[in-house]
Amino acid sequence: MFGKDFQRKYALTDQGVKNTKQATLWTLIVNLVVMGGMGILYLMMSKYMDTLTVGAVLPGAGLFLLIALVFVVLSFITHLQQYRATYGLVYGEVKDVRISLAERMRKLPLGYFGKRDLADLTETIMGDVNRLEHVWSHCLGYLYGSYISTAIVAIMLFVFDWRLAIACLWGAPVAFILLFGSRKINKRHSEITKEAGIQVSDGIQETLENIREIRATNQEKKFLKELNDKIDYHEKTMRSGELSCGIFVNAASVIMRLGVATTILTGTGLILSGKIDFMVLFMFLLVITRIYAPFDQALALIAEMLMSQISASRLMEIYDTKTADGADEFSPKGHDIVFENVGFAYDNEQVLKQVDFTAKEGEVTALVGPSGSGKSTLARLAARLWDVPEGTIKVGGVDINTVDPEVLLGDYSMVFQDVVLFDDTVMENIRLGKHGATDEEVKAAAKAANCDEFVEKLPQGYDTPIGENGAKLSGGERQRISIARALLKNAPIVLLDEATASLDVENETRVQGAISRLLSGKTVLVIAHRMRTVEAADKIVVLKEGKVAEEGKPSELMKKDNGIFKHMAQLQSDSAGWSIAQ
Repeated sequence: MFGKDFQRKYALTDQGVKNTKQATLWTLIVNLVVMGGMGILYLMMSKYMDTLTVGAVLPGAGLFLLIALVFVVLSFITHLQQYRATYGLVYGEVKDVRISLAERMRKLPLGYFGKRDLADLTETIMGDVNRLEHVWSHCLGYLYGSYISTAIVAIMLFVFDWRLAIACLWGAPVAFILLFGSRKINKRHSEITKEAGIQVSDGIQETLENIREIRATNQEKKFLKELNDKIDYHEKTMRSGELSCGIFVNAASVIMRLGVATTILTGTGLILSGKIDFMVLFMFLLVITRIYAPFDQALALIAEMLMSQISASRLMEIYDTKTADGADEFSPKGHDIVFENVGFAYDNEQVLKQVDFTAKEGEVTALVGPSGSGKSTLARLAARLWDVPEGTIKVGGVDINTVDPEVLLGDYSMVFQDVVLFDDTVMENIRLGKHGATDEEVKAAAKAANCDEFVEKLPQGYDTPIGENGAKLSGGERQRISIARALLKNAPIVLLDEATASLDVENETRVQGAISRLLSGKTVLVIAHRMRTVEAADKIVVLKEGKVAEEGKPSELMKKDNGIFKHMAQLQSDSAGWSIAQ
């Protein structure tokens, strides 16, 4: 019942399976205790009827009170244990699931996130887990416990009187067959509704992120209309899905409730023919009041469980995705980065083809080339932000695909075009570069990156919060913080992707001077379009259409007739004299 298929179907951890078993056990006990209460009521009524028919003496009130008290205490204890097993344990499990999801996503290759947008992942972590939390706490233990307790009671009823048992229970299997038969329809509606919900989240996020551009182009009405259309469609799919599910659930409930009528009719016929007495029919009527109660909720739970399997499959997709694993130790012989026949593709579109070159330790190697030639992709592959599908990349003779990415990245400092900052102070954003760094170390790195100039103007200096992703800072200020973070880490390998793109000429000169002094002796891989950024590089690798087109020192490449690097340098030199025509 609780095997691997069950575990995957509801995205349960091993502990979650144990919790479900406990919840099932205590639900079973509670249902049997409640049914036992019906038995006590039946015995009391039997004794009372004996006093009316055969003149028996009614037991004292004290005995009835004692039995009632024992029942109440037992019922309280079992319900308390059921609550702890179904809710208390599950809520702790939800916390562990979210943490395990975060841990899993932390180890996934960056390429996975390129295929999933932020709204979709957020919906999985928050919305899907919330939906499954309700299933884990309200559905699984309750439903399976009800299955077992109802089966036990059904056996007892058949032993007591098989005719009334059939009259009482015939609707239950018919109702469940109807509901399970509607699984494909309900699942399809759930998939449509889920996709529509993601589109709404995606639309809201897109609108908020691009609000300045939307206003600048006077497109508010257009975007709001598109967002309203997405919301209306989501609402329509929800109504359609709930209507479809509700029809089947209510039809099943009505069919099951017909058992009351057939029990009364069958029982009345048996009494009139003298085959049973009134108390037998009374007992079955008492049982019906309880045996249908868990079934009523179970029908609604089954519908919810069927819909939750969509959420479970989304969670399992994350768990099933191969992580970027490797050795926990990284002991390279130096820090030369060697690219050997490296190839890479995005969704079957080849970006890199048989790339071969070496970025030597103690040298600055610059990657240049037209946009889309694969420069940034190559830098990310060098840090194993993506795994290399073709060829190998070695650092100090060690294949980086064999090293755990977190261990590997301990030897890397990176400053990319897309600066990522946190909603924290300037001090803590820079300190991310080196855990436990002192304030003096942070300020030294900030000064080297020319950050102190703007930090001194902030209300609280280095303790000033900078907003979400540095929203309170300019592009150049954000980039300088990112550079300071990399300088603080002081790793033996440094990757710079347009690190000075957002700086003015004066600050660019200062930061480049600081980088030149502080990165001495390291393996430096620089990506830049400005020729002044790479003119002091020890080596230049020119990429074109995903291949190494030219390679050598800047002075050597400038001597090549019809060379790509020479052509790019000439174009930038010509553009420097560009001016607006009068």
